[in-house]
Amino acid sequence: MSTFPILKKEDVSEANKEIFNNLEKGLGFVPNIYAAMAHSDNALKDYLQFSNAKTSLTAIEKEVVDLAISQVNGCRYCQSAHTAISKMKGLNDDQILELRHGKASWDKKLNALSKVSKEIAINRGKLSNTSLNAFYDAGYTKENLVDLVIAVGIITVTNTFHNLTDVEIDFPLVESI
Repeated sequence: MSTFPILKKEDVSEANKEIFNNLEKGLGFVPNIYAAMAHSDNALKDYLQFSNAKTSLTAIEKEVVDLAISQVNGCRYCQSAHTAISKMKGLNDDQILELRHGKASWDKKLNALSKVSKEIAINRGKLSNTSLNAFYDAGYTKENLVDLVIAVGIITVTNTFHNLTDVEIDFPLVESI
């Protein structure tokens, strides 16, 4: 169990109270990972701006990245959160499990993205020519590669934050694989 406190709305700065209100309106609750980020007067706002920035990746593609990277980084919070989000976006349990393993047998393009995402995380950005060529052959562009690097960075921030703080997981817990 985490010893890193989850802040309540009454315990955060005015700027973070506004963010909490917006999260409650949009999501129905403030996820614990965000409530923990509110220990900083700036981090939550900065993180949400960064993670909600425009990208050439689709919402499903972002989930592909999030699931693969969270698995490599061993972040149970993000594995659980992005499993729930992926289900809301139409992916099923078998597809989500495959994505956590870094593959997508049902879709050539998502398969290339998942494999490249996993390889980037495992090899700290070093990517084989074979994987890079498969990424481009699947229909991705240099713009997509740049946006993929940003997406990897965003989820890595959250993974690292949770792995450091071990805040309580407030999504349905997924099994370890």
